[in-house]
Amino acid sequence: MHEDRIRELLETVKNGDIDIDGALEKLKNLPYEDLGYAMIDHHRALRRGHPETIFCAGKTKEQILGIIESMVKKNVNVLATRVVEEVFAAVSEKYPQAEYFKEAKAFVIKHQEIKKTKSEILVITAGTSDIPVAEEALVTADVLGNTVKKLYDVGVSGIHRILSHKDELDKASVVITVAGMDGVLPTVVAGLINKPVIAVPTSVGYGASFNGLAALLTMLNSCASGITVVNIDNGYGAGYAASLINHLVEKA
Repeated sequence: MHEDRIRELLETVKNGDIDIDGALEKLKNLPYEDLGYAMIDHHRALRRGHPETIFCAGKTKEQILGIIESMVKKNVNVLATRVVEEVFAAVSEKYPQAEYFKEAKAFVIKHQEIKKTKSEILVITAGTSDIPVAEEALVTADVLGNTVKKLYDVGVSGIHRILSHKDELDKASVVITVAGMDGVLPTVVAGLINKPVIAVPTSVGYGASFNGLAALLTMLNSCASGITVVNIDNGYGAGYAASLINHLVEKA
């Protein structure tokens, strides 16, 4: 992406269509752009395969719009998380092509076609209340170019529900399990399959769940091997990690 822009720029300099000072001005913001309140890492797509994601919580609407403007100029796909509807209303007014995912509290502005993997990521939840975190993981993995399937409300309080979907578990290259309360679902899933399992504890539960801490500790103390645990409610982190694994599978 950036390599192509550099080549184009060098060609324009060589052909005399732009002077040296003009070329330096264009190159100046290629690694990162200092907006005063944010330094936009334009090289991240080159290093990581995807541009940086905008974490909207704690940012003003003006700051978010400024970051989007900087990224859009680079013709990259924009992913933003933890977006309230009021903020998205301001974004969609300026960028009507933006797509909002209400449950995930995320939006996407697409400038490039997203090629999907043949290998699949499966996102599952223990309960319906875990869906918002699962949707953040799903949207993230989808934007990063993965084929993503979902399976919701298959917690261990009715263990026959997850057991009846063994074929879907086996088909996936990576499984993201999202659970609050007792947080046991990742252990059950990891005991059934030989695929990487990414566990996401959620802050769903009653008082003794301590806003997801109980589920987090359960997952960290799992007796099933091969489970990777992300932070409480971190659907984005799970989706990103699953994407990295899934793309390695795709290359194999």
